[in-house]
Amino acid sequence: MGFQIGIKDILDILLVGILLYETYRILKRSGAVNVFWGILAFILAWFVVSYVLALELSGALFDRFISVGAIALIVIFQDEIRSFFSRIGSRFSLHAIHRSIHNKKRDNAEEKSVMQIVIACKHMSKEKTGALIVICQRQNLNEYMASGERLNAEISSRLIENIFFKNTPLHDGAMIINEGRIQSAACILPVSKNQDIPQRYGLRHRAALGIAEKTDALAIVVSEETGEICVAKDKQISRVKTDELAQIIAESLFPA
Repeated sequence: MGFQIGIKDILDILLVGILLYETYRILKRSGAVNVFWGILAFILAWFVVSYVLALELSGALFDRFISVGAIALIVIFQDEIRSFFSRIGSRFSLHAIHRSIHNKKRDNAEEKSVMQIVIACKHMSKEKTGALIVICQRQNLNEYMASGERLNAEISSRLIENIFFKNTPLHDGAMIINEGRIQSAACILPVSKNQDIPQRYGLRHRAALGIAEKTDALAIVVSEETGEICVAKDKQISRVKTDELAQIIAESLFPA
């Protein structure tokens, strides 16, 4: 009787492949990619011992290690795992479904809010004033907003510039914008552990990439050293020109 692969087998292989790929991505972002290869080698050894060679005693020991190791990994990487499931949940939330059915049309007030952020970023870039602005998407950032000072203020270029002006009480940390309003300032964000970040990027850039790795938010950074503007989104950070900024912000602040 020949070896046959059915639809169930293909689906099984596909699901395992997706699970391994997502595990690799989680551990790579946390700077522990070597842990992934160690886990993979251990799983292969367990499979060979338990199912290929059918060694009962060694297989039993491997089974014990697998059960304890799974709990240990959940404890160690709880933040990354929570972020992963949060991303999945946000994609299927009622708010996201409702927004996809009823497209928003930008009115004059919304366009004004976008331009207020752009104007503030241009001024701060020219003056080399460091800034970090985060714009919420589907995922809520309540835990990060709670770490700063609550404002719930209208978006204004003067207010943004005053908040990030050197030596003011709120200039350190991030400003978080949600639902068209400045919700909080001086917020603490997770710092990326990505080893591939260029050396010229400082703590603000690492915090921007950190929030972009853990959530679907858009983060805008104005460099205090060079005045250059960068945006972090979808686990990537890149430099942008000021004339590109308006479109990027509009798509994030008031998505279709």
